[in-house]
Amino acid sequence: MLIGLFGFAALSAVILNKAMSLVVVLVALPARLAAVSISEVGAHWHVAVNLLAGSLLGAWAGATWAVRMRSVTLYKVLAALMVLMAVALMVTHSASLGTLALPLWAQVPCGVVAGFGIGVVAAIMGVAGGELLIPTIVLLFAVDIKTAGSLSLLVSLPTMLVAFARYSRDGSFAVLGANLRFTLVMITGSIAGAVLGGLLLGVFPDVVLIPVLAAVLLVSAVKLARHD
Repeated sequence: MLIGLFGFAALSAVILNKAMSLVVVLVALPARLAAVSISEVGAHWHVAVNLLAGSLLGAWAGATWAVRMRSVTLYKVLAALMVLMAVALMVTHSASLGTLALPLWAQVPCGVVAGFGIGVVAAIMGVAGGELLIPTIVLLFAVDIKTAGSLSLLVSLPTMLVAFARYSRDGSFAVLGANLRFTLVMITGSIAGAVLGGLLLGVFPDVVLIPVLAAVLLVSAVKLARHD
């Protein structure tokens, strides 16, 4: 929408999306902790640390690559990542996730590698990365999906802040100041949408909602791939 409807360049759209995503995560985190107790989340602190060991590096690397990419390349990369997110969305909500039951010596490096990849994707797309973090936490660490959702927010927040720090070094934040009113309106809408989405949870069955969301991502990916 930021690119196709509002006419922002790829990198500017990523920065704006990152700002909105960060605010939504900040709003969602306390609400999520009300549903899943701090003690439940704290019992799995090592999972967050394991993923952060990779995601923080990945966020820095992803933001660096995004800043240095040619605009036409970034459009195509975003298109490919949208396809990845659509697939993750379908798999996460249509299949029953098992666990890999890896020994600790394999689980830790796999967590770092997965975290790095998720950090890269989150930084380049300007998203929190929950659609990738949640299945990763369930598969690698055998955490129930409800707790995994809260842990994903704890990983997302510092990961997004690192990406912000990297983007700020190249003056990429200028787009926020130049479009301050637009940014504030979009952030307000994002918060309202997050609250409304929570209230409507379960109203629309996944069998209808998830394919629609995946289709939107795929259509957007095709349009971005054709962007020059």
